Amino acid sequence: MEESTSRKVGELDFGMAQDTRVIAVTSGKGGVGKTNLAVNLAVALKLLGQRVMIIDADIGMANVNLLMGSVTNRSLLELLRSDVEAEDVVKDGAAGVKYISGAAGVEAALSLNRDEQRKLHQKLGRCSEMADIVIIDTGAGLNRNVIEFVLAAEEVLLITTPEPTAIADAYAVIKAYATYTDRRDIKLVVNRIRDEEESFEVVAKINQTTKNFLDVTVDCLGYIYEDKAVLDAVHKQEPFVLARPNCAASRCVMELADSLLSGEKMNSVSLGWRGFLERLFGY
Repeated sequence: MEESTSRKVGELDFGMAQDTRVIAVTSGKGGVGKTNLAVNLAVALKLLGQRVMIIDADIGMANVNLLMGSVTNRSLLELLRSDVEAEDVVKDGAAGVKYISGAAGVEAALSLNRDEQRKLHQKLGRCSEMADIVIIDTGAGLNRNVIEFVLAAEEVLLITTPEPTAIADAYAVIKAYATYTDRRDIKLVVNRIRDEEESFEVVAKINQTTKNFLDVTVDCLGYIYEDKAVLDAVHKQEPFVLARPNCAASRCVMELADSLLSGEKMNSVSLGWRGFLERLFGY
C-alpha cells in the first residue's frame, strides 16, 4: 500500500474521545447493502437510546443523505475555514441521527498537509460531544481511502452476501486488514439471506479460507434477511427500520444493534408466516 508524504496507512484520526465508539462499515464490493445497513443500524442504535452520528466516507457513491431523506450542501472541507465549526457541517437526519455528508471532501481530507489535518482533527473532535457512537460509511473495495478508514476505526463491520463474488471480495478485505494490523476487531454481517442456515454457510466458507491462508478466523455479528420492504423504503428515501419496523430485515437490524451494545450473540430472528409458506412451497 502506497504511503502519503505526511501520514502512513492507518494513521487517519478523527480525534474522537476514548469513550466514543467508532465503527467502520465496509464491503469488498458494491451492491451488497453496505450504506443501507450503516444508515439503518445508526437509526436502530438511536432508537435504543444512543446518540449516533454517521460520517459518509463513500467517495464513489455518497448517498447517506438520500437514505436519510434529506440533503445538505455542506462539505467536510469547510471545517478548514476559521468561521466554520463542526456543528455547522453536521446535519440532523432520520430519527435524530446526525450525519456529515460530502464524500468529495473526505477524499481531499486524506491528502491535506499536517497543519490542515491538525485543524480538521481539532474541529472533528467536537463530534465526540454530539455522539456516543460514530459510524463511518466507507467505500467498497480495497482502494487506499477505504483502507485508511477501516484501519483507523476501532471496530469494523464487513458486509457481504451469499453470492460467490461477494464472498471472494470479503475475503480480500480480511486479507488486506490482516496485512496492515494485528487487531482482530472485524466482524461479518451477512446480508440478503434466505434463512439463518445460509448465513452460517457463508461464514464457514469465509473462515475456511481465512484460516487456511491467513491463520485468521472472523466472528459473525449477525445477518439480515432478504426483504422486499428494504427496497420499498429505499424508494421512499426512508430507513426501513422506521418505514417497516416489524419486517424481517428491521427485526434483524434491531437485533444487530442490540448485539453491538450488549456484546452478546445476536438472537435468532424468525420469519414466521412468511418462512412457513416458503418452506411449505419449497422456495
